[in-house]
Amino acid sequence: MTRTRLTDVACSIARATDLFADAWTALIMRDVLVGITRFDDIAEDLEISRKVLTVRLARLVEEGVLSRERYQQRPPREHYVPTEKGKELFPVLLALMNWGDRWYSNEGPPVRIQHLDCGSTTTAVTTCAHCQQMLTIDNTTQMPGPGGKLGPGTSVIGPLLASRRGHP
Repeated sequence: MTRTRLTDVACSIARATDLFADAWTALIMRDVLVGITRFDDIAEDLEISRKVLTVRLARLVEEGVLSRERYQQRPPREHYVPTEKGKELFPVLLALMNWGDRWYSNEGPPVRIQHLDCGSTTTAVTTCAHCQQMLTIDNTTQMPGPGGKLGPGTSVIGPLLASRRGHP
């Protein structure tokens, strides 16, 4: 079964999940961001087929999320390192982790995050860039943006957002 690509949908969530919604991709990024960067180590940790891992890593490199860097000359060996684009996925993974910890972790969180600057164990929160209040579905609304347009994947949401133009 061929999966429909979402790269042409005028929605940032659709475009991002086109690459990132695959569970293997999220887990590969989790491993790389934690420091598991060698192909064999990722394959062993995830118990993923080498073929699937090769395809997912190639796509992440192609998209500029990871890069391959040589760490040994003889024999030549490379590992995967996150680019700036890849590092910016960290808050996305933290948000997924927080949600999973709340709804699917019966015995408590399997991982804790320690903030190195202050030494505290913490969780990620999404706050307003202006007033620093926590953002929730109840205190926000979605408005049309300059890149929005009608088309596949936005035929209902596009007009809904357009109707909110000028309504705070």
